[in-house]
Amino acid sequence: MKNNTEKRPILELENVTMRFGGLTAVDRLGFTVYENEIVGLIGPNGAGKTTVFNCATQFYNDYEGHIRFHKADGEVVDLRSKPITDIVSLGIARTFQNIELVPDLSIIDNVVIGAHHMFKTGVWQHILKTKKAREEEKAWREKAVDILTFLNIAHLKDFYVAGQPYGILKKIEIARAMMSNPRLIILDEPAAGLTEYETDELEKLVYKLRDEFNVSILLIEHDMGFVMNICDRVCAINFGKFLAMDIPEKIQTHPDVKEAYLGSDAA
Repeated sequence: MKNNTEKRPILELENVTMRFGGLTAVDRLGFTVYENEIVGLIGPNGAGKTTVFNCATQFYNDYEGHIRFHKADGEVVDLRSKPITDIVSLGIARTFQNIELVPDLSIIDNVVIGAHHMFKTGVWQHILKTKKAREEEKAWREKAVDILTFLNIAHLKDFYVAGQPYGILKKIEIARAMMSNPRLIILDEPAAGLTEYETDELEKLVYKLRDEFNVSILLIEHDMGFVMNICDRVCAINFGKFLAMDIPEKIQTHPDVKEAYLGSDAA
């Protein structure tokens, strides 16, 4: 990755604070993700990582502070000014810690769902199967096949999601996220539940997503080997507070990070 002074920001968090009653889950947190950068957000259980993701994608919008997204045309958007339904259209896609797929639909149908907000034809046109609706559906299904081919699972496209191995389900979620042509992909524990072979494969896939689709990636992951291998920079938090952000080698030796993970004797 180039020096940050040569990169344009894509996501900026400034003094973000999120409270649930008397509990402060995120406390004046700030960091920046740059274009074409892979950033890991780490911290012990309960550190506030998923809450940060939920704020960035406007599942929670009653936080304090600012979260800004830089669009491809240079416009900077304060995400809190946008409803959750507009976040994908802006260029932000997300996968979830718990698989959020429709088990009774085929793999390709689950992937095409990721583009439904961009369909120009309406519900009735699809019910009546008008020519325009059929042509649009065909185009999106072709794109879905291209993405599934990129992920090496196109041969499974007509199989139901139900019964697929966990590693395949993770790929389907990524494929669905890619359908919206995102500039930023937020991955919530992408390596959780994967075998060692699948984790190694995912590392290569994340690099390919960044390099071939020109996207930035922000991820939460408890597999520290995965995080340190793949991330350009890592942001460490604890109890919702910023600890440090740096290249993986420096994060691993940072005294505050070591104390948060291992206790005060480790520092």
